[in-house]
Amino acid sequence: LEVCVDSVASALTAAESGATRLELCAGLAVGGLTPSLGTFLAVRQRVTVPIMVLVRPRAGDFCYSTEEVEAMATDIALFRQNGAHGFVIGALTREGDVDVATCQHLLAAAGPQADTTFHRAFDVVRNPEASLERVIELGFRRLLTSGQAASVEGGLDLLCRLAAQAKGRIQLMPGGGVSESNLAHLLHATGVRAVHASASEPTPTAMSALSFGEHRVCSAARVRALSLIIRSQGQL
Repeated sequence: LEVCVDSVASALTAAESGATRLELCAGLAVGGLTPSLGTFLAVRQRVTVPIMVLVRPRAGDFCYSTEEVEAMATDIALFRQNGAHGFVIGALTREGDVDVATCQHLLAAAGPQADTTFHRAFDVVRNPEASLERVIELGFRRLLTSGQAASVEGGLDLLCRLAAQAKGRIQLMPGGGVSESNLAHLLHATGVRAVHASASEPTPTAMSALSFGEHRVCSAARVRALSLIIRSQGQL
């Protein structure tokens, strides 16, 4: 059970409630961005579960400039030097294919020992079957995807096809709308061994007058519920 978190508080809650791995990012409201090194260090000092760091320099598409790619590689090197377990990365060409050259550069920055996940950029590739082969050939250990839908429920058919195509060559990790109500069916239908969820809930603002939007935090109860479902299915 990988839980994505964008704050120290959420990371602690997830780790204490049954998450077996964290994806640490910033800005989950925009799909996740690269977290600060300070946030990573604060989390690393307080949890024992593996921390996967999302490296995404901005919101929007996944077609990056040379300067952005170099910044991403620098971020990866800094996090690696400070003890990151692995990285969640991805890049696409203008045509919507996996950007092999950029991914190779980022994987080289991560190093051969790092755990690596190709993120939900996969959900906007133009040919998911061909793109799965590229991701496997690049050497990623894991693929995070909703099945090219708004949630895993809508993408279930593709998730099943991808799981069959992968044949154990890469870990397929469904993510996007994973909840207590759909997790058991998702596990049964796909046979996957890992899932990704935010397990979050809105939290009231401490400010009395001014609001800059909703702030969500990890819910201990939701993480425990998801963990229990996985255990009951014999997947954890």
